[in-house]
Amino acid sequence: MNYKLQLRTPDSTPNLVFNTIFFDAFKVNIVERYFGRVPKSCEVLFKIRTLDDVLVQRKDGNTRVKIKDADLETYMRLIKVLGSYEYRNHLINRNEAEQDLVHFILRLVIMNYDLN
Repeated sequence: MNYKLQLRTPDSTPNLVFNTIFFDAFKVNIVERYFGRVPKSCEVLFKIRTLDDVLVQRKDGNTRVKIKDADLETYMRLIKVLGSYEYRNHLINRNEAEQDLVHFILRLVIMNYDLN
């Protein structure tokens, strides 16, 4: 499956970060909200849209998924790698780092959405 990863879209601010993963048939919008003057805590939500920006309903009828607990820790670790010095300067395999994040998000998408 082909994908394009877009980190920190132009609409991002220090307390609100937007990331998007584009696939062939849909896209995943990820929103990171940081609370406090110095970002201490974080809330991460994601939702699925078609390529023409129509929201896709979850299995339970809602549209958003909140990443929490162990999944939140995993997400934060993966996103930290994508912002690291090693990643920016090509000292690690960039494709593997991006694929780890994409596979993690796809696992959450498959668990929460019915994609027909």
